[in-house]
Amino acid sequence: MLEKFDSVSRIAVLRGGGLGDLIFAIPAMAALKAAYPDATLTLLGSPIHKSLLAAVKGPVDEVCILPFAEGVRPGDEDPEALEAFFADMRSRNFDLAVQVHGGGRYSNPFLLRLGARHTVGTRTPDAASLERTVPYLYYQHEPLRAVEVAGFAGAFPLDLEARLEPLTKFRGACDGTDDDGGQPLVVIHPGATDPRRRWPVGQFAELAAACGADGCRVVLVGDKSEQELAERIAEQAASAAVTSVAGALDMAELVSLLAEAAVVVGNDSGPRHLAQALGVPTVGIFWAGNIINAGALGRSLHRIHASWVTTCPSCGIDVTQVGWTAPRCVHNDSIVAGVPVRDVYEDVRSLMATAAVRQGA
Repeated sequence: MLEKFDSVSRIAVLRGGGLGDLIFAIPAMAALKAAYPDATLTLLGSPIHKSLLAAVKGPVDEVCILPFAEGVRPGDEDPEALEAFFADMRSRNFDLAVQVHGGGRYSNPFLLRLGARHTVGTRTPDAASLERTVPYLYYQHEPLRAVEVAGFAGAFPLDLEARLEPLTKFRGACDGTDDDGGQPLVVIHPGATDPRRRWPVGQFAELAAACGADGCRVVLVGDKSEQELAERIAEQAASAAVTSVAGALDMAELVSLLAEAAVVVGNDSGPRHLAQALGVPTVGIFWAGNIINAGALGRSLHRIHASWVTTCPSCGIDVTQVGWTAPRCVHNDSIVAGVPVRDVYEDVRSLMATAAVRQGA
């Protein structure tokens, strides 16, 4: 950890991407907020980040939506919108700007245009340098990478993983699951940004049916793009206990539903990471490489099932070389299909029993 900067009253943190990307940055932002308690912390993030942070208690004071920009927020760039954004940011006179968005090839030049007095972030050899930089190597636990960056800004870590709490006004907001209070709730999220990280439909359906047969309510969640996927699983499960609300919940309702669950099951995906941050027991299906970057650190409440596949099932290309280090093949075969349903089901049962003991049932 390096020394703190003097006279910091305004902090900007750059972290675009999806739900999981934000959750990975929460411990670093909590550390920055604790190190500079009188400073205002502004997250430069995406619309989904703003939705989540409006539904939970967290370390962020303000969210500014990033404009479309290559390598920062995918979409059609508008030069006028970009310049207006940077003019607005420069007018805020940030004392410290922190980059936890990838290796810096695109995000470091973006950060430098904010005009902050001090800059800290990650950096690959081909990225622009900041005042203080942490070398970016892909295989590092993402929350710990961000915490390391915060340490270079003089911020001592409070937590190594995100901790979030639903705002009181959103508790119990989700009323679409016919909850009579008498059945344990298992929430399943079958999606993932990369289709190769998705456990197959048939295996999710088998798990959902088994949980339903045990007397659980099983609710499938996802965004609108995952609605068909969730409905196929519910149909194959062929159980009245299994329903889908994919595409039907806003962020506050998703937070509320996850917070009420006995166990959340999912791939390496945003909703699973969110459930973990909310303190809900989870069972995750991960490709081995993603465990290094995104797996839960503890196992008392969070179980992980790893696939050790290292080559594409269709063409045999090495899938351990990621990002800019190697081209991705065109195939979307699941590389986690080898994880047995039986093993995942046993952990769901184990965590539900643990939850019952913790609640004094």
